[in-house]
Amino acid sequence: MADTVLTDANFNDEVLKSEIPVMVDFYAEWCPPCKMLGPVIDELTAEYQGKAKIFKLNVDQNQTSASNYGVMSLPTVYFFKGGNPVKSLIGIQPKENFKSELDQLI
Repeated sequence: MADTVLTDANFNDEVLKSEIPVMVDFYAEWCPPCKMLGPVIDELTAEYQGKAKIFKLNVDQNQTSASNYGVMSLPTVYFFKGGNPVKSLIGIQPKENFKSELDQLI
């Protein structure tokens, strides 16, 4: 389960003002690859508790944030450090890819 529900309203506080690295999974309920990635996101959330924040952002309900980062394909995962996007991964990826990116930011 992701840390908290991320929305357009709290994106600035939760992601851009975070003192620790943040990973945001831009997803949609209707997206099959997004559903496949869900359990991986949940595992990463548990593994990186206290070291990084990990969120899922529903693009259908939060179109402003998705638009601000040019999300065109789902799932798209962005990594933030110091309030800045530093990397994105598009599509279904092995868990190790996400871990590698997080480990570089911590």
